[in-house]
Amino acid sequence: MSTATATARPGAVLADLLPASRVRDAALVVGGAALTGLAAQVAIPVPGTPVPVTGQTFAALLVGTALGARRGFLSLALYALAGVAGVPWFADGTSGAASVSFGYVLGMLLASAAVGALARRGADRSPLRMAGTMILGEAIIYAVGVPYLALAAHLSLSQAVAAGLTPFLIGDALKAALAMGALPTAWKLADKR
Repeated sequence: MSTATATARPGAVLADLLPASRVRDAALVVGGAALTGLAAQVAIPVPGTPVPVTGQTFAALLVGTALGARRGFLSLALYALAGVAGVPWFADGTSGAASVSFGYVLGMLLASAAVGALARRGADRSPLRMAGTMILGEAIIYAVGVPYLALAAHLSLSQAVAAGLTPFLIGDALKAALAMGALPTAWKLADKR
Protein backbone atom coordinates (compact mmCIF):
# COMPACT_ATOMS: atom_id res chain seq x y z
CA MET A 1 0.00 0.00 0.00
CA SER A 2 1.40 3.39 -0.89
CA THR A 3 1.81 6.15 1.65
CA ALA A 4 -0.86 8.22 -0.08
CA THR A 5 -3.31 5.33 0.13
CA ALA A 6 -2.54 4.69 3.81
CA THR A 7 -2.95 8.33 4.80
CA ALA A 8 -6.20 8.73 2.88
CA ARG A 9 -7.68 5.48 4.17
CA PRO A 10 -10.00 5.94 7.15
CA GLY A 11 -8.84 3.98 10.16
CA ALA A 12 -5.11 4.20 9.43
CA VAL A 13 -2.60 4.83 12.19
CA LEU A 14 0.98 5.97 11.65
CA ALA A 15 2.33 2.40 11.71
CA ASP A 16 0.11 1.60 8.72
CA LEU A 17 2.32 3.84 6.58
CA LEU A 18 4.90 1.02 6.59
CA PRO A 19 4.44 -1.87 4.14
CA ALA A 20 2.14 -4.45 5.74
CA SER A 21 3.56 -7.80 6.87
CA ARG A 22 3.68 -10.03 9.92
CA VAL A 23 7.37 -9.16 10.29
CA ARG A 24 6.48 -5.46 10.37
CA ASP A 25 3.84 -6.06 13.02
CA ALA A 26 6.19 -8.16 15.16
CA ALA A 27 8.95 -5.56 14.86
CA LEU A 28 6.54 -2.78 15.82
CA VAL A 29 5.31 -4.70 18.87
CA VAL A 30 8.85 -5.46 20.06
CA GLY A 31 9.98 -1.92 19.24
CA GLY A 32 7.06 -0.43 21.18
CA ALA A 33 7.91 -2.55 24.22
CA ALA A 34 11.58 -1.57 23.97
CA LEU A 35 10.73 2.13 23.61
CA THR A 36 8.56 1.96 26.71
CA GLY A 37 11.32 0.16 28.62
CA LEU A 38 13.90 2.74 27.58
CA ALA A 39 11.60 5.64 28.45
CA ALA A 40 11.01 4.13 31.90
CA GLN A 41 14.71 4.59 32.62
CA VAL A 42 14.15 8.34 32.61
CA ALA A 43 12.95 8.34 36.21
CA ILE A 44 12.99 11.32 38.54
CA PRO A 45 12.19 10.67 42.20
CA VAL A 46 9.37 12.74 43.67
CA PRO A 47 9.68 13.54 47.38
CA GLY A 48 6.90 12.00 49.45
CA THR A 49 5.88 9.34 46.94
CA PRO A 50 7.23 5.93 45.90
CA VAL A 51 6.20 6.69 42.30
CA PRO A 52 8.80 8.53 40.16
CA VAL A 53 8.15 10.78 37.21
CA THR A 54 9.08 8.72 34.14
CA GLY A 55 8.92 8.83 30.37
CA GLN A 56 7.19 5.44 30.53
CA THR A 57 3.58 6.64 30.43
CA PHE A 58 4.26 9.04 27.57
CA ALA A 59 5.95 6.27 25.58
CA ALA A 60 3.12 3.85 26.29
CA LEU A 61 0.52 6.33 25.03
CA LEU A 62 2.58 7.16 21.95
CA VAL A 63 3.01 3.45 21.21
CA GLY A 64 -0.74 2.88 21.45
CA THR A 65 -1.53 5.89 19.30
CA ALA A 66 1.08 5.19 16.62
CA LEU A 67 0.53 1.42 16.43
CA GLY A 68 -3.22 1.18 16.97
CA ALA A 69 -5.16 -0.68 19.65
CA ARG A 70 -4.11 -4.27 18.90
CA ARG A 71 -0.39 -3.72 18.31
CA GLY A 72 -0.23 -1.11 21.08
CA PHE A 73 -1.83 -3.49 23.57
CA LEU A 74 0.51 -6.30 22.48
CA SER A 75 3.54 -4.02 22.90
CA LEU A 76 2.54 -3.09 26.43
CA ALA A 77 1.66 -6.70 27.23
CA LEU A 78 5.14 -7.74 26.09
CA TYR A 79 6.64 -4.93 28.15
CA ALA A 80 4.69 -5.99 31.25
CA LEU A 81 5.31 -9.72 30.86
CA ALA A 82 9.03 -9.28 30.22
CA GLY A 83 9.28 -6.96 33.24
CA VAL A 84 7.46 -9.45 35.46
CA ALA A 85 9.78 -12.20 34.14
CA GLY A 86 12.83 -10.20 35.27
CA VAL A 87 13.84 -7.81 32.49
CA PRO A 88 14.92 -4.72 34.48
CA TRP A 89 13.07 -2.15 32.40
CA PHE A 90 10.38 -0.83 34.69
CA ALA A 91 11.02 2.57 36.31
CA ASP A 92 14.51 2.87 37.81
CA GLY A 93 15.60 -0.43 36.24
CA THR A 94 13.31 -2.55 38.38
CA SER A 95 11.34 -5.65 37.43
CA GLY A 96 8.65 -7.89 38.88
CA ALA A 97 5.06 -7.35 39.94
CA ALA A 98 5.82 -6.57 43.59
CA SER A 99 6.36 -2.85 43.07
CA VAL A 100 3.74 -0.49 44.48
CA SER A 101 3.69 1.22 41.08
CA PHE A 102 2.98 -1.94 39.03
CA GLY A 103 -0.67 -0.87 38.76
CA TYR A 104 0.42 1.94 36.45
CA VAL A 105 1.96 -0.65 34.12
CA LEU A 106 -1.36 -2.53 34.10
CA GLY A 107 -3.16 0.74 33.40
CA MET A 108 -0.84 1.36 30.46
CA LEU A 109 -2.06 -1.87 28.85
CA LEU A 110 -5.64 -0.61 28.84
CA ALA A 111 -4.67 2.95 27.96
CA SER A 112 -2.60 1.89 24.95
CA ALA A 113 -5.59 0.02 23.54
CA ALA A 114 -7.95 2.93 24.19
CA VAL A 115 -5.74 5.59 22.60
CA GLY A 116 -4.98 3.24 19.71
CA ALA A 117 -8.69 2.77 19.06
CA LEU A 118 -9.20 6.53 19.11
CA ALA A 119 -6.25 7.03 16.74
CA ARG A 120 -7.95 4.67 14.27
CA ARG A 121 -10.86 7.12 14.38
CA GLY A 122 -8.57 10.05 13.55
CA ALA A 123 -7.91 11.38 17.06
CA ASP A 124 -4.18 11.68 16.29
CA ARG A 125 -4.73 14.01 13.32
CA SER A 126 -5.60 17.27 15.11
CA PRO A 127 -3.99 18.92 18.15
CA LEU A 128 -7.21 19.30 20.13
CA ARG A 129 -8.35 15.71 19.60
CA MET A 130 -4.84 14.47 20.38
CA ALA A 131 -4.85 16.37 23.67
CA GLY A 132 -8.15 14.76 24.61
CA THR A 133 -6.82 11.35 23.63
CA MET A 134 -3.73 11.75 25.83
CA ILE A 135 -5.80 13.01 28.77
CA LEU A 136 -8.11 10.01 28.46
CA GLY A 137 -5.11 7.66 28.30
CA GLU A 138 -3.58 9.23 31.41
CA ALA A 139 -6.93 8.99 33.22
CA ILE A 140 -7.09 5.26 32.46
CA ILE A 141 -3.55 4.76 33.75
CA TYR A 142 -4.43 6.57 36.99
CA ALA A 143 -7.74 4.73 37.33
CA VAL A 144 -5.77 1.49 37.66
CA GLY A 145 -2.50 2.76 39.13
CA VAL A 146 -3.80 4.83 42.05
CA PRO A 147 -6.06 2.13 43.58
CA TYR A 148 -3.28 -0.42 43.08
CA LEU A 149 -0.88 1.97 44.89
CA ALA A 150 -3.38 2.34 47.74
CA LEU A 151 -3.63 -1.43 48.16
CA ALA A 152 0.05 -2.24 47.67
CA ALA A 153 1.37 0.58 49.88
CA HIS A 154 -1.42 0.33 52.48
CA LEU A 155 -2.60 3.88 51.87
CA SER A 156 -6.05 5.38 52.04
CA LEU A 157 -7.48 6.38 48.69
CA SER A 158 -6.90 10.07 49.48
CA GLN A 159 -3.29 9.34 50.43
CA ALA A 160 -2.82 7.38 47.20
CA VAL A 161 -4.26 10.27 45.17
CA ALA A 162 -1.89 12.67 46.95
CA ALA A 163 1.10 10.38 46.33
CA GLY A 164 0.25 8.85 42.98
CA LEU A 165 -1.77 11.43 41.04
CA THR A 166 -1.51 15.02 42.23
CA PRO A 167 2.30 15.42 41.86
CA PHE A 168 2.13 14.26 38.23
CA LEU A 169 -0.62 16.46 36.79
CA ILE A 170 1.65 19.25 35.53
CA GLY A 171 3.96 16.76 33.85
CA ASP A 172 1.00 15.05 32.25
CA ALA A 173 -0.23 18.36 30.88
CA LEU A 174 3.22 18.88 29.33
CA LYS A 175 3.16 15.38 27.83
CA ALA A 176 -0.28 16.05 26.34
CA ALA A 177 0.99 19.32 24.86
CA LEU A 178 3.97 17.55 23.33
CA ALA A 179 1.74 14.88 21.80
CA MET A 180 -0.63 17.60 20.54
CA GLY A 181 2.17 18.85 18.35
CA ALA A 182 4.06 15.67 17.52
CA LEU A 183 1.45 13.29 16.14
CA PRO A 184 -0.62 15.71 14.03
CA THR A 185 2.67 17.06 12.65
CA ALA A 186 3.80 13.54 11.76
CA TRP A 187 0.57 13.07 9.79
CA LYS A 188 1.03 16.39 7.97
CA LEU A 189 4.57 15.38 7.00
CA ALA A 190 3.37 11.97 5.82
CA ASP A 191 0.63 13.57 3.75
CA LYS A 192 3.22 15.76 1.97
CA ARG A 193 5.25 12.75 0.82
